[in-house]
Amino acid sequence: MIDLTVAEIAEIVGGTLADISPQDAALRHVTGTVEFDSRAVGPGGLFLALPGARADGHDHAVSAVSAGAVAVLAARPVGVPAIVVAPRPSSAESGLAGVLEHDADGSGAAVLTALAKLAKAVAAELVAGGLTIIGITGSSGKTSTKDLLAAVLKPLGEVVAPPGSFNNELGHPWTVLRANRDTDYLILEMSARHAGNIAALAEVARPAIGVVLNVGTAHLGEFGSREVIARTKSELPQAVPESGAVVLNVDDPAVAAMAEVTAARVIRVSRADATSAGPSDVWASQVSLDELARPQFTMHSGDAAAQVRLGVYGDHQVTNALCAGAVALECGANIGQVASALAAAGPVSRHRMQVSTRRDGVTVIDDAYNANPDSMRAGLQSLAWIAHGGGERRSWAVLGEMAELGADAITEHDRIGRLAVRLDVSRLVVVGTGRSMSAMHHGAVMEGSWGAGADRGVVCVPDGDAALALLRAEVRPGDVVLIKASNSVGLGALADALVSESAGVGCEDRGSARR
Repeated sequence: MIDLTVAEIAEIVGGTLADISPQDAALRHVTGTVEFDSRAVGPGGLFLALPGARADGHDHAVSAVSAGAVAVLAARPVGVPAIVVAPRPSSAESGLAGVLEHDADGSGAAVLTALAKLAKAVAAELVAGGLTIIGITGSSGKTSTKDLLAAVLKPLGEVVAPPGSFNNELGHPWTVLRANRDTDYLILEMSARHAGNIAALAEVARPAIGVVLNVGTAHLGEFGSREVIARTKSELPQAVPESGAVVLNVDDPAVAAMAEVTAARVIRVSRADATSAGPSDVWASQVSLDELARPQFTMHSGDAAAQVRLGVYGDHQVTNALCAGAVALECGANIGQVASALAAAGPVSRHRMQVSTRRDGVTVIDDAYNANPDSMRAGLQSLAWIAHGGGERRSWAVLGEMAELGADAITEHDRIGRLAVRLDVSRLVVVGTGRSMSAMHHGAVMEGSWGAGADRGVVCVPDGDAALALLRAEVRPGDVVLIKASNSVGLGALADALVSESAGVGCEDRGSARR
């Protein structure tokens, strides 16, 4: 974060000082990072006192200051230097329910509102000094595209991007405050659970470049329809100023239509040189996959072209790479630089299409962080390619629930079960006992191509521990295993355990782009 005094921060957020005099507040400077975990606080930092499932950050204020925090941003005095903001309506009433699940007194909503004000002020000052802000949204692929974009912008200057999927009302301003006067590019993921969420995030840090990847069915239970999801995603291109640019994946008709709602210049990205939306500005040709489903293609921009060999996995990464490349070209890179940077970029965020091959030849596809119908289909297609594209290997799909699908949950889980059969997955392991997972099991059985033999078919297990026990007992050398579910299911631990089995000592680094 930029250097600010405690007094300046209090003025920005509209807070009052507690346990620190106005004179001291004008002399004490926050020069470190802003943190909501007291264990992460370092010298010169600012600590956010937020309520959590197991503890209230206000109870850790003293330890945060002992660790070096200059002050605490809190909703009540905490016995150490603090900026206190008045409690606001509960998180449910303030639209923060998806971020703060334990905020009965509104203290968390107050601190998050203050954090947004601070981030907005810092972002405005940095933009005035030359910072370029890039916002990315889409129903799937945001984190993968963010990681690719960080890699292609790195040769052009200093880049700040969120770790993992910090893309909501907490992670978004927290990421903004990682930027300082040396930062050239700030990449922000922009997620939503309700209409208006993306507009609110854009108000905190207005992007000069916006990227819309797709409109799918993630969070369908919250939004109610794909049309509402599309309108919400369109809040990003609407927020980009006329002087900026919007990168649209025009292979998705709902995204292509967003060209009509933005005042910014539109950069059309596609897997073809022209679509029903018109000529493409950045496109791919001659797409192919290697034995581990890493894409290779020719990237085009106008009359320029370059060969790209990605170090990430799955055919769906072609569009993500094209969008990242389009942003880099807009920021001054040439197409050769983009191709080189994309080739060197491997998976960064944990449990996001990380592919590992153990010493015994078992290949594990760890995509356990998130799941929706679109990303689940992409994961299964990658599994099928790796298992069958370079020879016949047994394939396992270990799948957990896709959360937040609302009334469509049963239908969508049934479809995924059927798709696993159509893609000739050898074994489907359905993890969980709820109605959605019963529907996945039912869909696979009803598709009809699996018999009752022990070597082929579908099995239900209650949890990740049971799935791991089954895999340990039955996975054979050379098998390919996909692990995928919404993060709330917790299959990341299963993936970690499977990769680190004794047979996996000395395995290829997770996500390696080894040729």
